[in-house]
Amino acid sequence: MAQKLGISARKAKGTSAVNAMWKSASAGLEIIWGFVSSDFLTFAVPNTIFGVIGALPGTGLTQIIIGNQLHSDTQRRTVDVLYRVPKVLLFNFYSLFLFDLSNQHWPESVREDSVNKPWRPIPSGQITPRQTRRLLMILAPAALGTNYLLGVWSQGLLVQVLSWYYNDLRGCDEIFRDAIIAVSYGLANLTSLRLASSSSYFLSATAKQANLDGAFSLVDGATSVTVTPRGYLWVAMISGVILTTMHIQDLKDQKGDQSRNRKTVPLVLGDWVSRWTVAGFVPFWSVVCAAFWHQQTERLPEGFLGYIAQLVLGLIVAWRVLSKQSRRDDAGTWRLWCVWHSSLYLLPLVGRIVSGPWS
Repeated sequence: MAQKLGISARKAKGTSAVNAMWKSASAGLEIIWGFVSSDFLTFAVPNTIFGVIGALPGTGLTQIIIGNQLHSDTQRRTVDVLYRVPKVLLFNFYSLFLFDLSNQHWPESVREDSVNKPWRPIPSGQITPRQTRRLLMILAPAALGTNYLLGVWSQGLLVQVLSWYYNDLRGCDEIFRDAIIAVSYGLANLTSLRLASSSSYFLSATAKQANLDGAFSLVDGATSVTVTPRGYLWVAMISGVILTTMHIQDLKDQKGDQSRNRKTVPLVLGDWVSRWTVAGFVPFWSVVCAAFWHQQTERLPEGFLGYIAQLVLGLIVAWRVLSKQSRRDDAGTWRLWCVWHSSLYLLPLVGRIVSGPWS
């Protein structure tokens, strides 16, 4: 009987330990998600989509350098790009996590979040600012090491420098904060494109086709891929979208921003100016971005129908930002803007489809 009781006690103790570990892991994941949840669908996911869609064969955004020769992306297989999705998402996720840790642990950020986002980990009491700072000190060098392993050391470092400029130097409180965000998006998108384009299998296959196999060292990293002028232009256009329309996110947060004396576009230039600039630039970029990808197809005008969805979304965003101006409506318009913004990242795929069969 005593032996059975001892076995039962050990089983109960083991079960209790497993339950405690599960609860700790769940609490940790909940805290991580609490930090990034507001930005995950507006930064990590869109940037991953940008890189993966842009790296697909036939978009013309990248080329590969083998020896002294340039090879087009039409030789790349779609499966090679999809294989790298986890790496692209990983880069964007930990870059975002570091940014949010740095952004949310400051006293003024905690006060603002207590008004605008009281469910976040620090204002809700799940973690303290001091613990957040220590976590940041551990994860920052880990991120640098991961950047190196992924082959995007310099690009990843620049992303962290911009995070430091935005958060620690308080660029987030200045009127040019959207310019910093636009540059950050550009760097993240460019890095995502390079990560998704680089594949050792693809490099080896292309080398054999070019009869250059063995003539040079193949490296699975971003240095083996070059972004074309068209690719850089597309990255710049998306950053232009961010620069001229991103302040739509500040419309719903004006009360909290005012409490910390943050210089956002709505507070500096006024609510009316902010709404009309968004209402003007969203349709403008819808047309410009569609035209940028539509120009590579000869299927006129029926090919343009492939871009109708994002054009309609842009018009709806413009209508809502002018006609529905409550805080709740502004939050809904912001979410719709996020969908519209993400739809722009799909345009290379649309352009490739309407231009003809895949290579």
